[in-house]
Amino acid sequence: MRLLELMTTEGCHLCEQATPLLVAGLDPNLFEVDLVDIAFDDQLMNLYATRIPVLVDNQSGAELDWPFDMQQLAEFVESLKTLT
Repeated sequence: MRLLELMTTEGCHLCEQATPLLVAGLDPNLFEVDLVDIAFDDQLMNLYATRIPVLVDNQSGAELDWPFDMQQLAEFVESLKTLT
């Protein structure tokens, strides 16, 4: 199973929009998505505060920035097959 992290924080309305896309677009048998609240980590705040939600592939470090749709999510997932 491949671990993806959704960089988010409490009260992020864009993050609330991204979550249903992930649920609908990712196979739960292939992907696990952890929600990471960036508010508790200064480094993550510096990296993602103005970009959230951001979907990060834990294995390769590849990122998918919001806004994204189902097609872009599918393309991102497909691209992960070539990354380690």
